Amino acid sequence: MAIGLAEILDAADPAGFDLSLPQKKVWRAIVACRTATLGGHVECCDHCGALRQVYHSCRNRHCPKCQTRAKEAWLAARRRELLPVPYFHLVFTLPHAFNALASDLRLIYELLFASVSETLIEFAANPRWLGGTPGFSLVLHTWKQDLGRHLHVHALMAGGALTADGQWISPKQGYLFPVQALSRVFRGKFVDALDGARKAGRVRHEVAKCDQEWRAFRKRLFRHDWVVYAKAPLGGPDQVLEYLGRYTHRVAISNDRILGMKDDTVRFRMRDSAHGNRKKLVRMAAGEFVKRFLLHVLPGGFKRIRHYGILGPAHKAERLAAARMALSAPIPDPLVTEPVEAFMKRVAGIEWLACPHCGAGRFHVASPIEPARVPGNHGPP
Repeated sequence: MAIGLAEILDAADPAGFDLSLPQKKVWRAIVACRTATLGGHVECCDHCGALRQVYHSCRNRHCPKCQTRAKEAWLAARRRELLPVPYFHLVFTLPHAFNALASDLRLIYELLFASVSETLIEFAANPRWLGGTPGFSLVLHTWKQDLGRHLHVHALMAGGALTADGQWISPKQGYLFPVQALSRVFRGKFVDALDGARKAGRVRHEVAKCDQEWRAFRKRLFRHDWVVYAKAPLGGPDQVLEYLGRYTHRVAISNDRILGMKDDTVRFRMRDSAHGNRKKLVRMAAGEFVKRFLLHVLPGGFKRIRHYGILGPAHKAERLAAARMALSAPIPDPLVTEPVEAFMKRVAGIEWLACPHCGAGRFHVASPIEPARVPGNHGPP
């Protein structure tokens, strides 16, 4: 029997963990996903009459079972926003010293988005580099392969910027911005914003209550350069979307990395970045595994994917139109710009409604299945 995250959580005792409300909701959702607990419907083939039960998905963004369709729907919406230019992938990482501020994670996440976006917008506006408004998306990741905490943001940025007079400026070199300069500005903006948050009483950790301890903590932040990593520019829109899809809806651990559980020990695969990304087998106590997974449950309502510049929601339509005009790029064709709902219906009708028994029919909903409380541990009350 295949073991996934839901089975590991179902076997664990929620009483053994100090759970926040968002963590309780995630636990319940993942365990109940695609089970009778959520209900569903009976489908019937219109050709051979075969029946099948389909249970509802939880649609929780932390659930590894629910991310494929969510990713496809999101990418369908992004197709109409791509420009015919190279795209650059940058990664901004916070030092591990911030792992100690676990009680202030929402604040840390918000400051991370703000400092990264301000840094990129400031560099793009500088005539030395581009001299215009950029377009980029940021995606928050909080984990390492072993499920430890590792706070970083992935940035996917169009190669160029839109000037105030409607011109498109391409990078002067083969890269967007120098990473060492990005690192220093990013660090300065983040630490300044963190100091401001402390003065406003928004940092709850004990280290913020003592000036001497805060100065020592702040000094540690400047001991090393902060890591900003820039990858080679990406090619056309298809390559960009495929690449982007690897990061947008990834969860802390996917079910295909989990190999099994025996004697309260979970076995899973990881890539060891310290040794050339070699695959490594990890054995971890189930309680520790669950504890580490819960580290990456986001605060309620927090948006982990955000868009800025010409992709910012306030003026996206007009700025994208101006960028396409500057690049002499055609308007995306109707298939690319179809609504997400229509895209998902089309994918559903083509890919997963075909009858596996006769191959000629399509499944249609015959009757609903009401949600039912079934025996077993279905998460915290």
